[in-house]
Amino acid sequence: MRLGVLDVGSNTVHLLVVDAHRGARPLPAYSHKADLRLADHLEDGERLSDEGETLLRDFVDEALQVAEDKGVEDLVAFATSAVRDASNGEDVLARVREDKRIDIRALSGEEEARLTFLAVRRWFGWSSGRLLVVDIGGGSLEVASGIDEEPDAAFSLPLGAGRLTRDWFTADPPPAEEVRNVRRHVRAEIARRVGDVARYGAADHAVATSKTFKQLARIGGAVPTADGPFQRRVLAGGDLTDWTDKLAAMPAAERAELPGVSERRAPQLLAGAIVADAAMDLFELPELEICPWALREGVILRRLDMITG
Repeated sequence: MRLGVLDVGSNTVHLLVVDAHRGARPLPAYSHKADLRLADHLEDGERLSDEGETLLRDFVDEALQVAEDKGVEDLVAFATSAVRDASNGEDVLARVREDKRIDIRALSGEEEARLTFLAVRRWFGWSSGRLLVVDIGGGSLEVASGIDEEPDAAFSLPLGAGRLTRDWFTADPPPAEEVRNVRRHVRAEIARRVGDVARYGAADHAVATSKTFKQLARIGGAVPTADGPFQRRVLAGGDLTDWTDKLAAMPAAERAELPGVSERRAPQLLAGAIVADAAMDLFELPELEICPWALREGVILRRLDMITG
């Protein structure tokens, strides 16, 4: 059947259309997305502005038309940290549900971590053993670990690359003291949760998802996305530490000239690198393999399981 998944993220709102059935790999059929940056439309850091709501409603209209045009039989819609954390997020989603007749809800951070873990498990298979999965979004960091399709540990922290950039950096590039403060804050937050993962034992396979990790791997020498999803891409901890120091000294315009780094993501790449470096160090991961599947694919797989189970 043809499925659609509408992902309302902190940076990008994305409709992905796939052809899928249980037991088969979902095949992307069409992609429609816009860089709405809803997190930048949080007034006083907590309320989604009227402009942000209008942007979201307009995109939902577009997405519903695209889904109809592409023959989507079932559409799943969800929102992540920007809407989830907004003080009026549930009110905004309720109005969208009523006006647009689309069932859209905010995923909890733990749900994000669990669904991303499911996607990674299905991609790499059982031979990967105990998985540790790390994902950096615009608003949050998700971590999950486990031996099965449901992780033993799964949690979310407010350490997204966009959030940290907005809340902590005042200049481009930021002063060294601000970089140190972010590094200290990030490491303290992650360190509190290391035991939740470590108590289950060391990971056999450590994996990263998300645009941030893909860009960090690319500037570290991984093959470009254009070479296809089946190329092995790895982010080495030593390379990342070196690049984090280099990124701290670069303005966003210079970062945007690095391979695989987009102009719109360049401003938040430093914060993303700080989080990635901290996670790899504190979880004692010498390298992370990049997985092409992430939250959207996890939502699709879970939906297929529900439909055909």
